[in-house]
Amino acid sequence: MIKTIQLLLLSIFLSITSFASDTKPTLTIYTYDSFTASWGAAPQIKKAFEKLHDCNVKFVGMSSSIGALRKIQLEGKNTKADILLGLDTSIAQTANKTGLFANHDLNTSKLDLPIEYLDENFVPYDYSYFAFVYDANKVKNPPLSFEQLAAMPEDFKIVIQDPRSSTPGLGLLLWIKKIYKEKAGEYWKRLAPHILTITKGWSESYGLFLRGEADMVLSYTTSPAYHIIEENKTNFMAANFTEGHYGQIEVAAMLKSSKNKDLGKKFLAFMHSETFADIIPRTNWAYPVIKTKQGLPKAYETLTVPSKMLLFDGKIVEEKRKIYINEWLKALER
Repeated sequence: MIKTIQLLLLSIFLSITSFASDTKPTLTIYTYDSFTASWGAAPQIKKAFEKLHDCNVKFVGMSSSIGALRKIQLEGKNTKADILLGLDTSIAQTANKTGLFANHDLNTSKLDLPIEYLDENFVPYDYSYFAFVYDANKVKNPPLSFEQLAAMPEDFKIVIQDPRSSTPGLGLLLWIKKIYKEKAGEYWKRLAPHILTITKGWSESYGLFLRGEADMVLSYTTSPAYHIIEENKTNFMAANFTEGHYGQIEVAAMLKSSKNKDLGKKFLAFMHSETFADIIPRTNWAYPVIKTKQGLPKAYETLTVPSKMLLFDGKIVEEKRKIYINEWLKALER
């Protein structure tokens, strides 16, 4: 009898707990898969924001942030997403043209960024620089420029991402275009023999690299920090290219169709809090957009830091992106 009563009370408690949880608003955030991974930023951000605002946060991870944007476009006003997180300034203009995103009403003029940032819809939350990462135990003399990379022996292989589905892939496309201008197609033809494969997203390509299938992988200057902090390994490095490095500023925006606009605006503001900024360097392996009392982990002091961030204006990218991609596709035809 006592056990029956105990089970009944437990059932009532669980029902009340479940009901209480169901009555909380749920903020749904579409993003890329490495952000939602157990080692990514999402779990800690979810915990901190839920505690602060007594709500539920649901991160939905996809192979890339561009893929997440396409899903939202397909879903239209019926999308379940309240926020899209993980695009960068190179693709944000494309997202803005959909008319699906709301004004953030935040002051972004005083953020700690290498360049001035102005956008009415998308809010920056971190940044880094694209780079080719290698294992110094295996690659003793890494290429330190695009010219040296193209001149490597043919068995020297790299893994890159597709610019049609991946922001790093688009970043490499723009990086090469920024340097080689009208001769970018010619350079891609010279680089082609070194490309082992082109993956849909970053996670897949980095996994191939870690399994030893390629000598270098397109990633970030900040990627080695992960190996230093989490694995105590200092052999993973980002090659410092003499031509400079193309930058990536990651952004997020709220959907006009969101049913949780007040909560969505609070989340966008939360991205500029010290709590959020202190999570980013150890989980998303990038620089936060505000300085905090805690500061960056010491591992960041050893990283390659380009003297200048190469970057196209987002409007130019929106205007020329399809042309650049077609040039890339034609150059890689076999």
